Amino acid sequence: MGLLETFFNWDVLVRAFPMLIRGLGNTLLLGCAAIVFGGLLGLGVCLMRLYAPKPLRLLAVGFIDIFRATPILVVLIMIYYALPFVGIRLSAFTSATLALSMVLGAFTAEVCRAGIENIPKGQFEAAAALGLPFWTAMRKVILPQALRIVVPPLTSNAVSIFKDTALASVVAMPDLLKQATDAQALMANPTPLVGAALIYLLFLWPLVRLVSWLEQRSKADPRA
Repeated sequence: MGLLETFFNWDVLVRAFPMLIRGLGNTLLLGCAAIVFGGLLGLGVCLMRLYAPKPLRLLAVGFIDIFRATPILVVLIMIYYALPFVGIRLSAFTSATLALSMVLGAFTAEVCRAGIENIPKGQFEAAAALGLPFWTAMRKVILPQALRIVVPPLTSNAVSIFKDTALASVVAMPDLLKQATDAQALMANPTPLVGAALIYLLFLWPLVRLVSWLEQRSKADPRA
């Protein structure tokens, strides 16, 4: 059996394509959910670390350190397989979303912290001089400026999260990789895995280029 017939079998790919598309839909849904919830969680943890009372700041630091140091796969397995022992049963999609969101939230918190701390202190003083309440100044003055700094690394993290959605196959969620694996077993041919790799490339490559463009733009104009 030749290379093309084994790994690039067109007939097998055509038959597996509907399964791959269903898996792609689940992958996109999981990735988008993790990015939204992880982004909001990360911003909240960042503000807690910077401005909350000391006990909450220490709690935020602990959260960031733990989930930056723990592999997503370990977090996912603990949520999906360990929580049922204490009476908490979550679906594969919910477990994967929670695991990805918590890890992304930890990295997002550090990126946002760096962005906020990069804002000149004069901006905080000017907002205070205008009589703006702290949270109003944060929302209208500080965060919009920090956003321009943190967009490139946040976009890079989003790309990584989309790739990490493949780990959801470990808990039998029918994402792109799981569907490709099932199709491979069903058709006794690895072509569906090659097809899944090509689909990952097609929808992630534009995001990778976007990250590069944002980084170049940020270097060319720090105020961009």
